[in-house]
Amino acid sequence: MASLRFSFGTMGSGKSTLALQINHNLASRGLTGVLCTRLDRQASQVSSRLGVAADAVEVGPEVDLFVLGTRMLAERGRLDYLVADEVQFYTSDQVDQLARVVDELAVDVYAFGLLTDFRGKLFEGTARMLEVADERVELQVE
Repeated sequence: MASLRFSFGTMGSGKSTLALQINHNLASRGLTGVLCTRLDRQASQVSSRLGVAADAVEVGPEVDLFVLGTRMLAERGRLDYLVADEVQFYTSDQVDQLARVVDELAVDVYAFGLLTDFRGKLFEGTARMLEVADERVELQVE
């Protein structure tokens, strides 16, 4: 059974590094996936402050993630996972689309993002992710 896992933490807690690590490890096992991001410090990439980066689909407000998943599944013949970084910047509709990818396409989704902005207010994408995620994981930084 596929699941939607939302990992969240403060800036510098290793969210993007973990997203890259999960993408790498799953791909190394021969699984087929998609890496997505929105407004990363490097355009159309997921990048870590450690200097590691990988190309990614840029999720602008017009991107329908369910359609993307369906298209990737049709083109590749399979889709095992989707890694979504910077989900705090995704729209509520896009978070719902990620939930549909899990529920209707049976694809695991690993989502990463911040909880709140500098004022302590939840981001739109984060608020919806907290509502629909199957699993919520707080990342701690030492």
